[in-house]
Amino acid sequence: MYFLSGWPKRLLCPLETLEQPLLIQADPQRTLFAVLSPSQLGLWYSRPSVLIVSYKESSKSASQFGVHEQAEWRPDSTMIAVSTTNGYILFFDIPSARDKYLYEPTYPKGSPHVKATPHYKEEQCAPSLNLEMKKVLDLQASITSLQSMLEDLLVATADGLLHLIHWDGMTNGRKAINLCTVPFSVDLQSSRGIFLFLCLWWGLVVEGNDSALLLHLPLPSGSRQLHGVWAQDILDGTCVAVNNKYRLMAFGCANGSVQVYTIDNTTGAMQLSHKLELTPKQYPDIWNKTGAVKLIRWSPDSCVVMVTWECGGLSLWSVFGAQLICTLGGDFAYQSDGTKKEHLKISSMSWGSEGYHLWAIDGDFSQNVGTERGNNKAQQFGILQFQFIKSALAVNPCMSNQEQVLLQGEDRLYLNCGDATQAQNPRSTSVHSEHRSVRERVPFSEGSLDSQGLSTLLGHRHWHVVQIHSTYLESNWPIRFSAIDKLGQNVAVVGKFGFAHYSLLTKKWKLFGNITQEQNMIVTGGLAWWNDFIVLACYNLSDRQEELRIYLRTSNLDNAFAHVTKVQAETLLLSVFRDIVILFRADCSICLYGIERRFDGPNPTASIQVLQEVSMSRYIPHPFLVVSVTLTSVRTETGISLKMPQQACEAESIMLNLAGQLIMVQRDRSGPQIREKDSSPNQRKLLPFCSPVVLAQSVENVWTTCRANKQKRHLLEALWLSCGGSGMKVWLPLFPRDQRKPHSFLSRRIMLPFHINIYPLAVLFEDALVLGAVNDTLLYDCLYTHSGAREHLEVLFPFCIVERTSQIYLHHILRQLLVRNLGEQALLLAHSCATLPYFPHVLELMLHEVLEEEATSREPIPDPLLPTVAKFITEFPLFLQTVVHCARKTEYALWNYLFAAVGNPKDLFEECLMAQDLDTAASYLIILQNMEVPAVSRQHATLLFNTALEQGKWELCRHMIRFLKAIGSGESETPPPTPTTQEPSSSGGFEFFRHRSISLSQSAENLPSSKFNLQKTLSMPSGPTGKRWSKDSDCAENMYIDMMLWRHARRLLEEIRLKDLGCFAAQLGFELIGWLCKERTRAARVEDFVIALKRLHKDFLWPFPVIPASSITSPFKNGKYRTAVGEQLLKSQSADGFLNMEVDTGVPSAPRSHSWLGTISASQREMDTASSHGPHMQDAFLSPLFNKGDECSIGSATDLTETSSMVDGDWTMVDENFSTLSLTPSELEHISLELASKGPHKSQVQLRYLLHIFTEAGCLDWCIVIGLILREASIISQVFSVIQSSDIDVEMLQNIKSGLHSVDRWASTDCPGYKPFLNAIKPQLQKLNDIAEEQVQPEAFQPVNLSKVTEQASPRTEESHGTSPQSDTGSSTASRHEEDMSGTEDEDPLQEGSYDCTVS
Repeated sequence: MYFLSGWPKRLLCPLETLEQPLLIQADPQRTLFAVLSPSQLGLWYSRPSVLIVSYKESSKSASQFGVHEQAEWRPDSTMIAVSTTNGYILFFDIPSARDKYLYEPTYPKGSPHVKATPHYKEEQCAPSLNLEMKKVLDLQASITSLQSMLEDLLVATADGLLHLIHWDGMTNGRKAINLCTVPFSVDLQSSRGIFLFLCLWWGLVVEGNDSALLLHLPLPSGSRQLHGVWAQDILDGTCVAVNNKYRLMAFGCANGSVQVYTIDNTTGAMQLSHKLELTPKQYPDIWNKTGAVKLIRWSPDSCVVMVTWECGGLSLWSVFGAQLICTLGGDFAYQSDGTKKEHLKISSMSWGSEGYHLWAIDGDFSQNVGTERGNNKAQQFGILQFQFIKSALAVNPCMSNQEQVLLQGEDRLYLNCGDATQAQNPRSTSVHSEHRSVRERVPFSEGSLDSQGLSTLLGHRHWHVVQIHSTYLESNWPIRFSAIDKLGQNVAVVGKFGFAHYSLLTKKWKLFGNITQEQNMIVTGGLAWWNDFIVLACYNLSDRQEELRIYLRTSNLDNAFAHVTKVQAETLLLSVFRDIVILFRADCSICLYGIERRFDGPNPTASIQVLQEVSMSRYIPHPFLVVSVTLTSVRTETGISLKMPQQACEAESIMLNLAGQLIMVQRDRSGPQIREKDSSPNQRKLLPFCSPVVLAQSVENVWTTCRANKQKRHLLEALWLSCGGSGMKVWLPLFPRDQRKPHSFLSRRIMLPFHINIYPLAVLFEDALVLGAVNDTLLYDCLYTHSGAREHLEVLFPFCIVERTSQIYLHHILRQLLVRNLGEQALLLAHSCATLPYFPHVLELMLHEVLEEEATSREPIPDPLLPTVAKFITEFPLFLQTVVHCARKTEYALWNYLFAAVGNPKDLFEECLMAQDLDTAASYLIILQNMEVPAVSRQHATLLFNTALEQGKWELCRHMIRFLKAIGSGESETPPPTPTTQEPSSSGGFEFFRHRSISLSQSAENLPSSKFNLQKTLSMPSGPTGKRWSKDSDCAENMYIDMMLWRHARRLLEEIRLKDLGCFAAQLGFELIGWLCKERTRAARVEDFVIALKRLHKDFLWPFPVIPASSITSPFKNGKYRTAVGEQLLKSQSADGFLNMEVDTGVPSAPRSHSWLGTISASQREMDTASSHGPHMQDAFLSPLFNKGDECSIGSATDLTETSSMVDGDWTMVDENFSTLSLTPSELEHISLELASKGPHKSQVQLRYLLHIFTEAGCLDWCIVIGLILREASIISQVFSVIQSSDIDVEMLQNIKSGLHSVDRWASTDCPGYKPFLNAIKPQLQKLNDIAEEQVQPEAFQPVNLSKVTEQASPRTEESHGTSPQSDTGSSTASRHEEDMSGTEDEDPLQEGSYDCTVS
């Protein structure tokens, strides 16, 4: 509500004196301050803060009267009374010298400034005043208290007498009232009739018998009887302060607490409302060492109270006990180096105008400076001026139906809705230098806020600060009201006279063009926005008439453009609901006006007509007690809204906050109803109102909305209450499910209390968020290191800033509903909010809070809530993630209690595997590791590892390898008592990837935040680098992991998934060559060449070869082929939308390479080219494009997609002499077909990488298959030369021979595009037949001999790395090839068979 801003200011006194000030007291208008010293009285002006006049007692008078003690102003600020120690009261007159001013602002010559403004001198310049002692009154007793009362001064003396003294210094012949003769009781049952007329309260603290009491003075006609009411349970009262607006009385106690009492309306007894006391949790060092309460001061608007103690310190509390500021902890109490500061001791304090300042006297500083600097001309008094900013809700409660936070300072506004203008002007958030470090804390940091309201209201960290126009501020300080429209684009402010408004879009203020019109109106009841209009209630000074005015924002600010309606009585409060304006007037009546927009002239206007008047004088003792009035659509009969949804947003009830008591006045629908078709819209609102009903106590603010949303009816039709120290309450409607008839025993609404950690300033209804603000501090004492620095305010105080905060409240409401066995309502509410981005966090918070409370309870809980909450969460698909996230954020000791309610973690782990949620399953693995024996952990880790291998979750696979190694590092067979981190194993770490040049593989440090990371919990084994396993590679765990990797590799080969095999080897550092050497005659043997060839075409998106139409002899086969290609084209095009999605692997890729999916569209276009001779034949146009080198890249011009683009480096011409486009059609067709028969560059690189691997491993049959798909005769000839020069297994030779024959047969029938190539290699095939006939049993194959062959067969590899010996084959492959293989690291849709490229 109120927040400290910046550093306090210290005021300098120009007088030469050694006296320290004792007391500071503001006049009723708070423009003048009296500063009392032992023998001096000074008057200060508030703005500017300057000394006007000072009166000093002579030494003779000082000895006669004694030292000054207290001071009290007359209500009209023309006199001041001062009490002395010897029992004298000194009355000072304050005559004003007309048209004489002590300080005047000067302006440059020719400046058209506001010197012609009415009241200009009085507002801008400190007046010249005098102090004259008019009367001295001797009461012959020590004076304990002074209190001003209209025309009288009430004086309390130590002998138990109360004196009523006229301000002229006369006792008026009245006798003093002896408290001994006043009757006291605990209530007012006997004089209840008199109590109803009570308008003035007095609070006294009687120190003689250590009791506190309330003395009230009912003065009906002819009666002067006094009656006292005891405030029970207060035995050590020290001071008292009265809040008339909220009918509260705060008693300070010697134990440091403040007890706040209210009066029971029926009995008149004093009841304890709440206590203001520090808690040991927040202030463990000082909560019980503050000493007695010294001073209590309510703010001018009665919304906050400032408390100080004997030991020092200031604390600010809201009216019903929410703590806002305390200087006994944090940066106020400790310096930046951790040393403790002396607490600020306040001897007197007083609030300034509108609560923007607090004037305080620092007793300690006054003494220190007075002794050290007694000879200085400008003596530094210890008068401090603290600066505050406050919520607009404190003075303009109609702002409660907005979703923006609006704070107002004395010269600026703070808004949280500046985001809407950021795109237009990025400088719009530039603020004053002292406010640039304002930050925002958001309880949820993960996920993006997608809803429209959130992006605007939580969009950036800084406040949007609007400086109020200086011209308006000069003559109308201080700002009294402010309001913002619903879109957060316009604000309006009200000062002493008139008003002004500002547009956040245009960055311009609008002021009255006619100053006289501005100075002739005083806004009395606040102001509000209605669409583009400003609605305000004011008093017209020239006509002496109360008025209701409406101004159009877009027109000039002038009364000529205003709609004016006369009002009978002074308006105290104003609010707008849809098209209705509600006024609360000084005669305790409520008036409803209908407002309508009209387009009569060039500018739209608004007209107003009275709809209804309601008298509340029977229920309201005094109009000043009404804090807010709101028109809402809230009602108790929710059944009506089910039958007639159109009535859900009508004005159904009036909410009155009567001194903290929320009263609802509802429309009476018990009588005959007016049918909608028979009445005009305005007549429907004329239903009478029922008697008022009290809804809640201790209410500070009320929030409601007039919007409707069928999906979130619970939140939008609820009533939100802020109750100070008690937290918040929500009056929630209960709806029958599926439109069924509600149970008769169920209430239609329910009041649910919940605590939040921030002070609420706005409610986002659909988003289930509370917005607020909180004070934060910054220390700058390190900038002042010299010895005299202790006097600097920058050292004594931290710099105060205001932070924007927000908090989720949905979990509190769900929990309260579950406690009350309203699970069905909780489900309805939760399902309506399930789309919120932080809904998983809501479920997790609810589970965590209930678990912490119940599991740590010292006493048994008869009806635990955790099983109910667990059952509730299972209704949502996020159940598994919620449980494991909660467990991992909870200490191990509570896990058994948690899983006893939610289920066995082994079962939950298996559910994750069934749901294919591997990341969550990995989190459960950590739970199992700490709760089960290692054998169980290993079993489940194996399951997860195998599943991750199958799904290609390589990052998770790497973590699982480390996890399995950690489990096998000698753990005992009993689970650890606490979740400790694993010790590093004796075996070496899995460091393979750190030393291989695979740029696309993710390291554990680069994990995305959303991925599960085992390193957060487990300390993974480390060891020597350079090899995959440590020296003791025969370790059982390593062998166990190897077996799983071998099994997966064997499965991939058997299913002919070469692409997955390459990714698997590159990602996990699998020693593929060594393993293939062992499996050469088993798993690595090609069983069916035709199936293998088809599968490679499909996996690598490699188009089947085509031949020119002129050379085709079989029309039937050609047609069949065309049909197959057409089908594959349609299939590939249908997935085009998915192919073009960006896949973010989270790691930097090599500059030369493309991601796998990035080149699929290019390959698809080339596949389209393959069918360009079919029904969709298009002419091809080629143009030369010369790169940096001599190569010429040509893009496919027969592209059937929307755009034809060059894919850099995908297609290269072999003929370097190509320099002209003068090609014959047959040559052009030949070139096109050559280009169409090649797959993407990435696939080509990967196939060559696999060719290199298979050649090293001696898997010659696979080399033949890859040579066929690449259609390079050189590869086939190289393999045949190896067969001739080496002893090759007969079985492999026969397999190659039969395989090539089967391919030839298949090509003849199904794929004639392969025939030209097969014919070209027929001589080599004949040689193979000869070798097969002559071949004897071969000896062992020697891979070392293949290195030279590899150099020739794979020139791309040679360019990068050349050859390497057999012993280091694991790291001898080309880095570029490995990059390409690791490109499909996380998810590769190709392996799911999405692209069917086979020829049927």
